[in-house]
Amino acid sequence: MIIFVTGTGTDIGKTVVTAALASHYRSHGYDVVVAKPVQTGEPTGHGDIFTVKALTDVDVAEYVRYPEPLAPNLAARRASVVQVECGELVDWVRQLDDPERVVLVEGAGGLLVRLADDFTLADIAADVGAPIIVVTSLGLGSLNWAELTVREAQRRGLQVAGLIGGSMPANPDLATQLNIEELEKVTGVRLWGCIPQGAGAMDVKAFSEGSRNWLRDLPSDPSSLVS
Repeated sequence: MIIFVTGTGTDIGKTVVTAALASHYRSHGYDVVVAKPVQTGEPTGHGDIFTVKALTDVDVAEYVRYPEPLAPNLAARRASVVQVECGELVDWVRQLDDPERVVLVEGAGGLLVRLADDFTLADIAADVGAPIIVVTSLGLGSLNWAELTVREAQRRGLQVAGLIGGSMPANPDLATQLNIEELEKVTGVRLWGCIPQGAGAMDVKAFSEGSRNWLRDLPSDPSSLVS
């Protein structure tokens, strides 16, 4: 089964949430692959799939990378390379799928970040026909960003399988506490859990144990996320 992971913005803990999802599904007996269609701004040997690998030791895959830390279409343009096509990425993601496997496809930034000039992660998810999980920030402003992302995804015909909070502070302020209570109300979708700040520094064993707790309400069967 293929699940896309997007966010309400950048630097909100999306990669660590993706790793937690990978750890969750592997603990329930699934073969897991984490796929990154486009990576920007990281040198060889670094980047999101390497973070996921270090935290989970699951299989990872990356399709293309560009040198500058920019939106992928801008990074490709500045690197003077041919931009990837939507159909290429759709085919690549589908080829990773297999029975008894969960393929987690982590986007770049938010839902409508341009992976090339003429398409976004939302377009790939729609063509593949896969649900999305939205990683949301939790502080002031997050309710607006989460609702905008969920509503736009649904307007495009995508199934939003839930929210997961990224980078939960150890001592959340009042806005964060209230936002966690309100997220399900304003978006109409389930908040499956929140991943704490600092989780990305854990070793594989501690991260696996943590993921079982952080995402304890998330169903063990990924197909149950699809109505």
